[in-house]
Amino acid sequence: MMKTLRADLHMHSVVSDGTDTPEEILAKVSEEGLDLFSLTDHDDFKGCDIIRKIRKDTDPAFITGVEFSCRDDRGKYHILGYGFDTKNKDIRSVIDLGHQYRLNKVAARLDYLKSKGIIFSEEERSELLALDNPGKPHIAKLMIKHGYAESISDAIKNHIDGVHFKSEYVRPEEAITGILKAGGIPVLAHPSYGSGDQIIIGEEMDERLQYLIGMGLQGVEAYYSGFTDKLRDEILGFAEKYDLYVTAGSDYHGANKLVVLGDTGLENALEGAAGMQRFLKTIRSKISGNI
Repeated sequence: MMKTLRADLHMHSVVSDGTDTPEEILAKVSEEGLDLFSLTDHDDFKGCDIIRKIRKDTDPAFITGVEFSCRDDRGKYHILGYGFDTKNKDIRSVIDLGHQYRLNKVAARLDYLKSKGIIFSEEERSELLALDNPGKPHIAKLMIKHGYAESISDAIKNHIDGVHFKSEYVRPEEAITGILKAGGIPVLAHPSYGSGDQIIIGEEMDERLQYLIGMGLQGVEAYYSGFTDKLRDEILGFAEKYDLYVTAGSDYHGANKLVVLGDTGLENALEGAAGMQRFLKTIRSKISGNI
């Protein structure tokens, strides 16, 4: 890995809960001077297909990505997938499953808000359910529009999160298996972050990784915009211990989050170079463009 490599392999567009279109994402990564990027929308890769069609040889190199929001009786996980075959039936079945769960949760959240006096028209409800991947930010923006909340954070924390789900999630083994069968690489996003404000470190993190590696997990997002040096270094240590790939991502959502595109902590970092090099070497044949 070249020391000057600039890569951001974790970002979202309007296909899920970001505010930029795939076309705008491509323009911004070019302006930012990235060498390699991936679009990892929740439970969908429609944006990746768009970027592959419009990307020019002079644009930054690109690799197909996706992010699955997973949960089981042990906790919550965000599983990233890279370089998979978008036509593969196994990953498409996971995409469809995740989408249906999202629709179920949106409907349940709207019903919950209605019981609390927060009511939207049937037309607004139908528009929400017609989105590619509707989620909490979409409901939050509608609440702000009608004066029910002051911000997205206010809407989610003080209203939308009042309803909880135990089973409306893709399980981690389903996501990992689907990615592997489609020829992709499954990676644990922001590994140290669990559910809500939960921070997972030390022995608990070790057990968590062993559990997911047993399912076929192959990498960890060690470079992440929200990580402290201590969290990053611990994940790099685990990557070396278990011979895992290392990736870098900002988790950019456009105006929906205060995260800067390209802010991964990777630039000028030498730690984790071996894990990143192996990832790039393995995935190189599936990257559009040169790095």
